[in-house]
Amino acid sequence: MGNLFIFFFLKEAIYMLDLIGAAYNLDVYIFYAINSGLNNTFFNILMPIIANLGLYSFWILICILLAIFGGEKGRNVALICFVAIVVGYFSAEILKIIFARPRPFEVLAGVNLFGMETEYSFPSTHATEVFIGCTIIGKKYGHLIPLICLAMLVSISRVYLGVHYPSDILGGALLGLGISFSILHYEDHILKLKNRLVHR
Repeated sequence: MGNLFIFFFLKEAIYMLDLIGAAYNLDVYIFYAINSGLNNTFFNILMPIIANLGLYSFWILICILLAIFGGEKGRNVALICFVAIVVGYFSAEILKIIFARPRPFEVLAGVNLFGMETEYSFPSTHATEVFIGCTIIGKKYGHLIPLICLAMLVSISRVYLGVHYPSDILGGALLGLGISFSILHYEDHILKLKNRLVHR
């Protein structure tokens, strides 16, 4: 009985390892398809610019502009977005330390690299932040689908630049979406807390 259990355990373990290996191979294949397959002079100029839309500082600037010029609604959206951006940033950074995944240019050959990154790879903080910003602003002001498409383009730019695997941006996107909808779910509580603090 014990030998039978060990046999099935080893069989399942090998099956899982095969799945992990297949997933990694697919990840690398898609990485090269974007990083090398799409490589051209126009994208070499465009993608580094687009990638800046995923910066933490860019979305903080958007929050500041909303708070200054957006009226009462803008201030509320800015607060909600700011909270989500901060949560997303620290969540992504903590997960990077936990997974400690090397950047693709550190382990793969022939990567077209635009700039260096010193942190770990998974998940993509850029993808996390841009999906948070685009989801919350899209939900509050409309045009959610175009903004999500923009978030996808920004995320893909990170693969094109050679600093992330596709699974890194997928992980960042899912993290960003999860945080966005969680913060939006508790929006009323956050705004009530803000009003209590302001009217003390």
